[in-house]
Amino acid sequence: MVSLPTWCRYIAHKLEYSVSLSWKNYKGGQITDRELGDVVWKNFFQGKMTYLHWNKGEEMAPTIDGKSVTLVRKLPTADPTAYQIGIRAPLGAYDINTMEGRMESRVFVGDVVVLKDPEKPDNYLVRRLAAIEGYEMASTDEKDEPFILEKDECWVVAENEKMKAQEANDSRTFGPVQMTNIVGRVIYCLRSAVDHGRIQNSYFGMNKDTPVLEVELDVDEMAKNKKL
Repeated sequence: MVSLPTWCRYIAHKLEYSVSLSWKNYKGGQITDRELGDVVWKNFFQGKMTYLHWNKGEEMAPTIDGKSVTLVRKLPTADPTAYQIGIRAPLGAYDINTMEGRMESRVFVGDVVVLKDPEKPDNYLVRRLAAIEGYEMASTDEKDEPFILEKDECWVVAENEKMKAQEANDSRTFGPVQMTNIVGRVIYCLRSAVDHGRIQNSYFGMNKDTPVLEVELDVDEMAKNKKL
């Protein structure tokens, strides 16, 4: 049973989502100003904030394996967000320095995201968001010059430590990705009927996703849709 406070938070998130999605369609010329209000309410009453995504490959193992079905929260726009300021952390062949931070909404460093493959636009990847605009990227290879991610750029990484960087198909091979490539945040993973649970995202992402998960999660439906 979903509590009343949770329902209120869910409704607030869904209204924000409906407005953001409708505004994005309006700015893209897909709807007119006369249609804008009607589309907002249509998205609010008829649409869901999540969808199922079938993962391919072992790049995110063991968090998400190649046969997992995941629940993804839709992100009409992926605003870059950094909270930690002045941290330094190693990540594969790169060290990451945060140059500045700010609190915004929707997507956060540390989230597992679904994004359009920058090399194959019809394909979608699941990767961990590791850095955003303003972060300095420094390679362990002295031949590579450090650089700072520019506006609306981000750095995504695979998590399978058994894979070499060349096999992981992440930013270590294809470089920075545009934030507009991000279409959702993975919030739940079903690996089998008895092995499923929430994805460990950033604290802020998980806090935002809690009411959405409580209202829209249907484990039985995910199990029915799991590909063997």
